[in-house]
Amino acid sequence: MDLVSGFEHAAGHDVPGAYAGLILDHFNVGDLAAYLTGRPGSAYRSGNGVIALLGCDCGEVGCWPLEAQVITTENSVIWRGFSQIYRPQRDYGDFGPFVFHRNQYEEAVREAATTSAAPARSGNLG
Repeated sequence: MDLVSGFEHAAGHDVPGAYAGLILDHFNVGDLAAYLTGRPGSAYRSGNGVIALLGCDCGEVGCWPLEAQVITTENSVIWRGFSQIYRPQRDYGDFGPFVFHRNQYEEAVREAATTSAAPARSGNLG
């Protein structure tokens, strides 16, 4: 959240950095692993692996989502093409891409999915 907030402040965007992590108690993404790897049919917004990575600081992801395309290759997972759907004129072209080693990313996703499935989960990913 700090990275995007800093980017938006530096770019002079109105309402910069009004994001929070996804509160899984309120935002049912289904299969979390499928969602976070951008698999078809699992994305918040369908098509091209675009998902909400952050939600609004009010707790409602649809209020102010920061979205990105998730691309999975043999060795990496890439977040690119960031956008704020309520401010389509914003240019995030210089933000990212962020490249993760696929095995480390998938392990982190498995840990998040296990945590979110636990009865006493924290409910916050981000």
